[in-house]
Amino acid sequence: MNVRARIVGALVAAVTLIVAGLITAPPASSAQLTEVTGFGTNPTNLRMHLYVPDGVGTRPPLLVAVHYCTGSGPAFYSGTEFASLADRYKFIIIYPSATRSGSCFDVSSPQALRHDGGSDPVGIISMVRYVQQRYSTDPDRTFVTGASSGAMMTNVLLGDYPDVFKAGAAFAGVPFACFATTDGSMWNSACANGQVSKTPQQWGDLVRGAYPGYSGPRPRMQVWHGTADTTLQYPNFQEEIKQWTNVHGLSQTPSSTDQPRSGWNRTRYGGTGTTPPVEAISLQGVGHNVPTSGMAAAAIAFFGLDQGGGTPTPTPTPTPTPTPGTGACRVTYTMNTWNTGFTAEVTVTNTGTTQLTSWALAFTLPAGQGVTSAWNATVSPASGQVTARNVSYNGTVAPGASASFGFQATHTGNTSKPSAFTLNGAACT
Repeated sequence: MNVRARIVGALVAAVTLIVAGLITAPPASSAQLTEVTGFGTNPTNLRMHLYVPDGVGTRPPLLVAVHYCTGSGPAFYSGTEFASLADRYKFIIIYPSATRSGSCFDVSSPQALRHDGGSDPVGIISMVRYVQQRYSTDPDRTFVTGASSGAMMTNVLLGDYPDVFKAGAAFAGVPFACFATTDGSMWNSACANGQVSKTPQQWGDLVRGAYPGYSGPRPRMQVWHGTADTTLQYPNFQEEIKQWTNVHGLSQTPSSTDQPRSGWNRTRYGGTGTTPPVEAISLQGVGHNVPTSGMAAAAIAFFGLDQGGGTPTPTPTPTPTPTPGTGACRVTYTMNTWNTGFTAEVTVTNTGTTQLTSWALAFTLPAGQGVTSAWNATVSPASGQVTARNVSYNGTVAPGASASFGFQATHTGNTSKPSAFTLNGAACT
């Protein structure tokens, strides 16, 4: 059986379910999906469609939304809720299209599984860089999501380009490199059937090996999978959890477990808020027909895009000048620790009477603790007396309102909390 027959035979029935289960109405907006050509290096002749909502602000966020096998960018645009969410929250969306027979993305070849190695990932990154330059998008708010083949590509892009993407959401995919082949084919039956099992360390090493020498922060990851998926079978869900918790240096023991909707069993790792390092949603009795209604909104919340896109000023936020009385605040600092590391969720409440237009929270990390990554703030230096500064989209805090951020860190046995905080130079409670 040739490659096309294997791919189409395995996936066409599932795609019918996907299309039937998706929201089919296009977004109510005067903005239009447009095709872009000449966007840069494109070794596999991908097509690019772009959706820019009306009223998008300066330095808007950017989402890449990747379709399933036999699909296309325009089909994923009209068949999912992401564009209507972009209208609401003002982020830009790239919809790539695979043009090979079967319209699957290359998540298998050695070229696709390494940084700047070639094939589809290089073309998609060219699209991202084109939009980042043309629309001055916020590089700290670049995300990717996808279903089926697009979910597999989401895993691949986070592994190949951790310096580009801040988070991903994969609907019914497989771990990075699970679909790897060396015979020129694009189908890995053992992986599709849920027969590939590795230790967390082995899975994590595959991700780390995609970009040798990279030592920066890793993207956050949200994975979704139906327990009745017979196309990319359910064991792949746990393998993805193994992989991305290991990449983040996390225990596989969840920080929290809940059921946000009937049949949705959610576990969070490394944090308990909306934007933890790793989040996994198991869908009881659901097949390969995801995302369905409400799931895209949950992904957008995981990215933090439901806080709105863009900022009224295109200039970087200046470092605040300490001014007596401008830092009246209350700090909540929640830690989740394991043997060699921890995450901290920090909420800063403005208890003063004046609106903050930017903020810098200073505190001293206990001896032996060192920050490795952060979200919703920049934290520097990595140890000792550190300062967390707002990013472009959360600098304004009205009296009585709060801003939240988090970070991941290592420790050498001391898991105590900072003893004091100052906001813009004034002491907090």
